[in-house]
Amino acid sequence: MERIIGLVMGYVFGLFQTGYLYSKAHHIDIRNYGSGNSGSTNILRVMGVKAGLIVFVGDTSKMILACFLAKYLFREQPGMVYVYLLYTGFGVILGHNFPFYMGFKGGKGIAASAGLLAATDWRIMLVCLVVFVAVVAVTRYVSLGSILVMILFVIGMVFFGIRGEYGITEKALPEFCMMASVISIMGIWRHRTNIKRLLSGTENKLGAKKQ
Repeated sequence: MERIIGLVMGYVFGLFQTGYLYSKAHHIDIRNYGSGNSGSTNILRVMGVKAGLIVFVGDTSKMILACFLAKYLFREQPGMVYVYLLYTGFGVILGHNFPFYMGFKGGKGIAASAGLLAATDWRIMLVCLVVFVAVVAVTRYVSLGSILVMILFVIGMVFFGIRGEYGITEKALPEFCMMASVISIMGIWRHRTNIKRLLSGTENKLGAKKQ
């Protein structure tokens, strides 16, 4: 039941599509511009740095709020709270990526995943931030930085989980690692078209002319 509550609660939080709502407030539908994605990267390309930052903060914030609520609701189960936290986080990502009222076409979940890192482990978040900034600064490929962040996410979660940093019971540890892997795979899978373009050398670079 706790897992279902986490998923459903997270999905509801994820339905707050910051990019779509921000673009509509400025009299455009972001889905008709750029890549058609409603996430912060496409907002950045189409509407500029300020808009991209606002949407990124909005998408990370909804995840942080959902995770804090999950920590409160499941506080009496300390050996499982971080497992339920990942279920909640996955629910937020599902709501962000597949909002029912937008034809199940949303973002890619990277900003939301950043919020999950902020709500779970600042050490992994810091490493991911440094790697992301460095990769994007050198290559100007936001997608490459995002993919590497998702790989580092699962590595960090599993590493600290096994070390006992999150107080997870031994019985629940495999489930925790599984959910961390599912979230990572989702983020990478959402970038499958970007991966194809990266391999073919046709991926869009940050700062390229807006379409």
